[in-house]
Amino acid sequence: MVLLTIGFLNGTAQTSHGKASYYARKFNGARTASGERLHPDSMTCAHRSYAFGTLLKVTNVNTGKSVVVRVNDRGPFVKGRIIDLSYRAAKELGIISQGIATVMVEPYKKEVQVPLKDESEQVLPELDFDLDVPIDPHQPVWKKADEEKGQKDAPEEVQPETNKKESQPN
Repeated sequence: MVLLTIGFLNGTAQTSHGKASYYARKFNGARTASGERLHPDSMTCAHRSYAFGTLLKVTNVNTGKSVVVRVNDRGPFVKGRIIDLSYRAAKELGIISQGIATVMVEPYKKEVQVPLKDESEQVLPELDFDLDVPIDPHQPVWKKADEEKGQKDAPEEVQPETNKKESQPN
């Protein structure tokens, strides 16, 4: 049991050195082992043991350039190679002209630091939830407010004018 654990840790949790290649253009649009379609502009790779979706940092040992790729396929199945890269990842690493390069592969952990404000600096508003008007349980508050508003905003009633001819003596 201990040997299996040590073997597993050495295979996937640590950095590994080896040869990297990239997908030929004839594979563009083909389905990967994860079911996704291979796209030359995606930053993806094929690895034998890392889980799909794992982010890996791949560094070209000769140039020092590195990229972060996502595992979405299985392979490579060529002796001596440890990873197959998408065209874009290979281009950014500078291995297009050589076809194969020595790389270092390590798991990439995205460290996100959320800036937090000191609690002593935070000023929260005070909210007053007391109601000045007693609540009628049979009438919604919004309706009562509309009625009160309607009474205040209602125009004054205009008395109809009486016919001046009838009211004036002849």
